Order: sequence, then structure tokens, then C-alpha cells
Amino acid sequence: MGLCAAGRVEGAGVKVATFPDITRDLKAAMPELRGRLLANQSLAELTWFRVGGPAQLLFTPADEDDLSYFLSHLPSEIAVHVVGVGSNLIVRDGGIPGVVIRLGPRGFGETAAKGDIVSAGAAALDRRVAETAAAANIGGLEFYFGIPGTIGGALRMNAGANGAETKDVLIEAVGIGRDGSKHTFGNADMKFVYRSSGVDPSIIFTSARFRGTIAAPEAIRARMNEVQYHRETAQPIREKTGGSTFQNPPGHSAWKLIDAAGCRGLRVGGAQVSEMHCNFLINTGTATGHDIETLGDTVRARVKENSGIELHWEIKRIGIPS
Repeated sequence: MGLCAAGRVEGAGVKVATFPDITRDLKAAMPELRGRLLANQSLAELTWFRVGGPAQLLFTPADEDDLSYFLSHLPSEIAVHVVGVGSNLIVRDGGIPGVVIRLGPRGFGETAAKGDIVSAGAAALDRRVAETAAAANIGGLEFYFGIPGTIGGALRMNAGANGAETKDVLIEAVGIGRDGSKHTFGNADMKFVYRSSGVDPSIIFTSARFRGTIAAPEAIRARMNEVQYHRETAQPIREKTGGSTFQNPPGHSAWKLIDAAGCRGLRVGGAQVSEMHCNFLINTGTATGHDIETLGDTVRARVKENSGIELHWEIKRIGIPS
């Protein structure tokens, strides 16, 4: 099953990457597959930056069993990547060889609350989890209202905001291994650290359960309003952006270091450091994945030169350069 490098074809004056189509071979090897397979599927529209090349194969499983079946029959030499709603992701312009798996709301997007526990599929939006908790008078999950991603990403990155993070509320997470096996991880098993989890990167999280505390509905709603107000007044949420670009170094704020290095408003091609919040990069309308990543690396270099502090990417970057 060929996985050679992307070719190039011309279309409307724009070079587009293409990969060998392996869908027929995979479908033949997986007669009971129920999910959708798409060859050379553009990923740009699936990311908040709206940039990047195609996936050699995009797979949307029907449910957890379908995902397990697919992985257990997928040849081990084929690379696997997982994307959510693309709010924290740069897809490089050369595209992504192998398989990109995207869990959809049907099969992976349900949320429910019982007592002080909220359960959610990995494709559920963080915001929806906060809303589900609030509707059941469960406090402690309000911080998810301000995180523009899905629960799968929150588990992988120990997502947090406004003084709280995933490790504070997680009971357990469920995931599927590269061989199709199902695994359950307690909070300690997740090996959470700042903006990361120690779970094997090949695990694809499918669901999770969280524990909050029963609280007065007006207090929960007030906290969610505070979170939303902070986002709207401090972050460029109406731009083509990817959320916080760099992790905060210990004892420092990334945006302050970037500002002090003179990077507010800095541009590379169609990419720009936000004037509103300089730990956000934005696509002004014509940026490529290369523009955005180059801008980020330029910011890192200038901060290092100015302060001696090295910034580490919080945004994930996948694929091959164009």
C-alpha cells in the first residue's frame, strides 16, 4: 500500500498537494467498516486558521466500535493523526501522509450529567460540557466555557483557562489504542503536566467523565459570563486564529515576553501577531501554513534574543512542508 510523498498538480493557479489514493485497498481489507473514508481531503476548512494541505486519507468513524475495527485492521506502517475542531492546530501546506482521523459529533459528541458527574464524548465541544454542567447545577467546569476546542484535545493537552485545568476535574478517560484495543485511564494514569498528558500519543481518546460540585445556578452562570467576557475583551476570537500560540514559561506570561520583544503586530506574509493579544497569531486572509509557522518561529527567536527565555509551542503543527 503506497505512501509515497505528495505529488503536485496545478489548479486555478494554485499548487495543491496530492497523495496516492489508498481508499480502495483499505475498504477491501475492512468490509465491515461503517465510517467515511475520503482521499486527498482538504483540511484547511477544518482548522481555525483556514490553512494547510490535504490529508492522504480522512476517516470519520461511525462510533467507538467502528474506530476500534478500523485501527485493528489498519496496516501498522500507515501513520495516524487525530484532529478535532482544529482550534489549536497548524496543518502544513504539504499535507499529511497516512490517515487523519476526525471524531464527529454523531457517535462522539454526546454529553450528559448525573449527580455531580458530567460525561462527554471526545468530539463534544468544551463549551458544551460547561453548559451541560451548568444546566445540572454542577460547578467547577465553567472554565471549559472559554476553551474553543473539544474534550479529546482537552484530555491530550490538559486544557485549562481562568485558573483551572482538566486535571482538576477529570475522573477517567477512555481511549482506543493503535491496535484497536480499549483502555481506561484514571486521573493519575493521565500523568498530567502543564498543557500536556503523559498518555501514549497513539491513544485516541473517545470519552471522559468529570466531577464538579453542586452549586447555585446563578453563581455558575455568573462565572461563565466572566469567562466569556474575558475572551471577548482580551482575545481576537473573531479572527482566523488558533488560540494561545505558546505556553507560558514558569513565572512568566508569554504575551508579555512577546510584547517586550517588539513583536506585537509583526507580519510574515499573510500572518500577523495579533495587536489585541500578542500570544495569538492570525491569518489576515492570505496566509499559508508556512507563513504562520514561520511567524511563530520568528517570534520565538526574538523573545530568546531579548529575554533569554525560550518559548515552546502550545499550538500543534502537523504535516510536511510545501
